[in-house]
Amino acid sequence: MGLLDFVALLIVAAVAGGIGQAIAGYSHAGCLGSIALGFIGALIGMWLARNLHLPELFMVHVGRMNFPIIWSIIGAALFVAVLNFLMRSRA
Repeated sequence: MGLLDFVALLIVAAVAGGIGQAIAGYSHAGCLGSIALGFIGALIGMWLARNLHLPELFMVHVGRMNFPIIWSIIGAALFVAVLNFLMRSRA
């Protein structure tokens, strides 16, 4: 994976994380938070899809890697919703 592929992967993760934040109604993470949420969302979303035997939807090919856009957005929205619930219950 070259530098250009890595930057493209970061941009795709940031967009997916930002959309996931918008769906969940939480937007206090910033750009680095959106990137992290995109990657965490991809892990959660693909885990959920595999366990429920759902198809891989809209995979973006970056270099030799595949990045699941739809599952990343769904996973990021679920992760942000859980974080938001936990933060509100403490306050």
